[in-house]
Amino acid sequence: MCAQIAVPTAADPQLEAWLLDRYVAAQLAGDRRAALQLVVEHGLGRGVPVVGLYLNLIQAAQYRIGDLWQQNRISVAQEHLATAISQVVIAELYRAMTSAAPNGKKAVVASVGGELHDLGTRITADFFEMAGFEVRYLGANVPTDTLVGIIREELPELLIASMTMTFHTDALRDAVLRSREAAGDRLHLAVGGQAFTWAPELIDELGAEVYGRDALESVAGAQRALHLTPA
Repeated sequence: MCAQIAVPTAADPQLEAWLLDRYVAAQLAGDRRAALQLVVEHGLGRGVPVVGLYLNLIQAAQYRIGDLWQQNRISVAQEHLATAISQVVIAELYRAMTSAAPNGKKAVVASVGGELHDLGTRITADFFEMAGFEVRYLGANVPTDTLVGIIREELPELLIASMTMTFHTDALRDAVLRSREAAGDRLHLAVGGQAFTWAPELIDELGAEVYGRDALESVAGAQRALHLTPA
């Protein structure tokens, strides 16, 4: 007879840690079904908030996977496989999330040309949608001409640009400059991604009004910049 695995209850503060350990194990095993089952049955099914699953499970797992890759303990292929599993899980979380009433503001979310990392960008787009923004999510590796065309057509109040690797800085500078030329003073800039942890001076250099270490901070900063909440 197989031993039953003890699963923490929803009220147990150890539930998120339990989920994280097993989710990372599923990623490293390449087991999409197990990862999804953890999130649906033991996360959503036990009342863990969608926001908590995004940040304390998916994002935390990706940080752990990134650390393993940097330490040469997993291969690039394993890192890509783990990220692909999280993309599947995020699609399921998107179905479960609820959004606030529309706030009348439009946001374009994109990773600059050459930037292939887009999981954090996707999470950010979802959080802005939950906060009531009308979101245009363009994904990874968006050519500057394409981005500027969307900015000119949509005239958003907010451009959210993500950059993971600092060697894409020139592409981001060009994208920001041309987007501002296309939209004028109405356009506010939010930036995010690992590159700004390594080079925080870029935030001021680009004239970004919003920077968040995670999607929650980015949303709060954008709400202040657009006067959607008291200063």
